[in-house]
Amino acid sequence: MSEINPALRRLQAAVTRLEKALDQHALKAADPGVMRAEVNAMTADRARLAEALDQSLAREQDLKKLAEEASEALGAAIAEVRAAIGGQEV
Repeated sequence: MSEINPALRRLQAAVTRLEKALDQHALKAADPGVMRAEVNAMTADRARLAEALDQSLAREQDLKKLAEEASEALGAAIAEVRAAIGGQEV
């Protein structure tokens, strides 16, 4: 019986927390102003996140172009060094 009592207390505490959460949810659902404010906040967050994502994607493309240019320049420099070391013309 001693093992069951702590489990029953934990179950009762969990049920109490669930009931409180459901009560809070019901209060919010009953007030259209609260729901409207939450929807507006989520819409604003979505817009902000979408803009940040677009900026990040554009920055990624810019960085890819710069990486390609740097790679080409590095390749040309390596070829020049090899030619100079080997006495070959570029």
